[in-house]
Amino acid sequence: MLGSELGPLEGLVGNWEGDQGLDVAYGHAVSGLLETPYRERATFGAFGPVGNGTQQLYGLDYRMSAWRTGEDDPFHTEVGYWLWDGDAGQVVRCFMVPRGSTILAGGAAAASDRQFSMHAELGSQTYGILSNPYLHDAARTTAYRVTVTLGDDGTYAYDQETTIDHARWHEPLAHTDKNVLRRVD
Repeated sequence: MLGSELGPLEGLVGNWEGDQGLDVAYGHAVSGLLETPYRERATFGAFGPVGNGTQQLYGLDYRMSAWRTGEDDPFHTEVGYWLWDGDAGQVVRCFMVPRGSTILAGGAAAASDRQFSMHAELGSQTYGILSNPYLHDAARTTAYRVTVTLGDDGTYAYDQETTIDHARWHEPLAHTDKNVLRRVD
């Protein structure tokens, strides 16, 4: 069983649920911003080491699903990896959503950090963003940032902002999501 090799990701191993989610995003039905409460389940499984030459990565494979309050089918899912590069002091999150968007975000952290941030920018050669052709034209993601906090009370919280150039919006749109989850096993 992996532990301290995961650095700041160690506390995320396991299954988490939270029902305090709030998604603020463009809604086609109202041609404007909608605030959507949601519940979420996330699963993180440890792996490693993964060797890239002299680089050693430890990580978590993860899946998450989010449901609007009162609905049975998820409105959002993700699959991907969270990685720790201890020698470089970097946390990395790479994930894909089934709408056809992929993000590789990262940031500096210390192994003992209980809070850390990751970011990505469209066009970056290291921490970047890709979209399918439809999304590129209709709702292109140009920036992503997330701050993760592991609470002393056994919670995992995040606050994220995805900046989108939306064809139906007059300026860059800040699509935000935040939630507080508790370990369920």
